[in-house]
This record gives sequence, C-alpha cells and structure tokens, in this order.
Amino acid sequence: MTDQTLTRRRLLSDETAGFVLGFFGVLTFGASLPATSLALQAYDPWFITFARASIATLASILVLLVRRRPLLRAHAATLFLAGLLLCFAFPGLMAVALEQVPASHGGIVLGILPLATAVFAAIIGGERPSPLFWTCGIAGTILVVVFALRDSDTGLVAGDIWLFLAGISASLGYVLSGKLTRFMTGWEVICWALVLCAPITFTGTVLTYDSAYLAAPAGPLFALLYLGLFSMFLGFFFWNIGLALGGIARVGQIQLLQPFITLALSVALLGETVTVEMLAFALAVVVVVAIGRKARIARS
Repeated sequence: MTDQTLTRRRLLSDETAGFVLGFFGVLTFGASLPATSLALQAYDPWFITFARASIATLASILVLLVRRRPLLRAHAATLFLAGLLLCFAFPGLMAVALEQVPASHGGIVLGILPLATAVFAAIIGGERPSPLFWTCGIAGTILVVVFALRDSDTGLVAGDIWLFLAGISASLGYVLSGKLTRFMTGWEVICWALVLCAPITFTGTVLTYDSAYLAAPAGPLFALLYLGLFSMFLGFFFWNIGLALGGIARVGQIQLLQPFITLALSVALLGETVTVEMLAFALAVVVVVAIGRKARIARS
C-alpha cells in the first residue's frame, strides 16, 4: 500500500469525521430554540441567559486549567465583545422573543443567520461581495419578513423584533470569533470569551435568581443544563473541530439543515404544529442562503 493511498484514506476519514462532528454541532444549535422554550416554562428569560452562561463558564474554566492555555492579552477586548454578543445578547434576546412566538417560528426567522453572518464578514473584513450575494441577502430578508407577517394574526410582533436583534448579535459575534481563530483554536475562543465575561455572568445569575426555581420541574431544569453544557459550550467544540477536519466550505453547508432540525424538535419536544407553509418558507430560506454562500466575494 503506497503512502499516497494511505494519505487519501486518512483524508477521507478526516472529511467523514468532520461531517459527523459538524452535524452534531448543528443538531446542538438547532435544539437551542426548543430547549429555551421548555426552560421558559419555569424560569425567567434573563435568569436562563445568565444561568446557562454560568454553567458554560464553569466548564470553560475547568478545560482551560486542564489544557493550561494562556490568555492572549492582545485579543482580550475582542474576546470580551464576542462574549457579550454570544453569551448575553443573543440568548437573552432569543429567550425574550420566545415568550411571544413559538420555537418553530423562531427557527425559520433565524434560518437567515448564516447569510447574515456572511454579510457582517464582508463588511468587517473589507470584502466586496458580488451583486448575486446582495440579491440573496435582500431576498432572504424579504422572505423572513413575509413569513413573520403571515404567521401572525397581527402582523409583525415584538417577538420578531427581538429575534431580528438576536440574529444581528449572533452574526456579529460569530464573525468576531471567526477572526480570533486566526490566533487560537475555536474552543479556546469560546472558553476565554466566557471566562472574561464571568463577573457579569455570575452577578447576573445571583441577581435574577428566585428561590421558587428550586421547585422547577425536571423538564425545564434539564433544558437549562442542556443550554449551558451543549448550546453554549460543547456545540462550539463539535462545530469548530468539524470545520477544521472536513473543511469550512464543505462542512459549513450542514448549517443549512438547522431550521429543519429546529422545526422537528419543536414538534417532538413541545408539541408545536408545523404547517406545509412553514416548511415551504424554511426551504425557500435555505435555498436563498445556499446560493448566497456560494456567491463570489472579492477582496478589497
């Protein structure tokens, strides 16, 4: 057996492992909306936000101590800003939104997130996207707005505004995190972002705590633990390692499955109803995002 054959087999194995880990990452993130809705049955949205970050922060401290990874002080400010966006702004706004709209609704609205992330990457990175890219961005936004209007008897509701702001927070946070991966591994980025925000995290958890939470049912409690350990911690491990093994262009396409994962879990865990129209809008958003991700973007 030649070295070339061994190399090909190893690369194929890396690609397969990348797809598997990437899928677990997307599955983890896709469950975040239904898990948040379940946690809201017993907890305040801002307690959920701070408590899930506290759980993830404790896990991050343990991992950083075991791996003995130092903080790159030159990037501390960017790490802190990414932490504010991904640990507080996105989950907090999402939790507030889900008090007013179903998780299945939120999954479709946030289905535009990959393309929104690409928009921020173009703006911050000084790139020059093609007209097709901007066309897809506009078309995706129109689809989401039309869906939000049709899915509510009263037109756009406050929950849609919170989801929009949550999407902006997440997109910007992802771009800042992505820039930091040039200097450290992906799991270090989320760990240090959490640790640097720890004073806010722990203070917020204490201030929003209520003794009534001790009697919370098992379902919301497990949902909260899931949000802390998986959505905010292990999910980034799966996703970032998967991208590294299988390639960003290939594995990144798995993210297009996320709206459908959210819809399926909303039905299975929450008993929500998913209509043919909702599936059609989800598919349309995915198609637009897929085309937009492949559109040419030139460097300035």
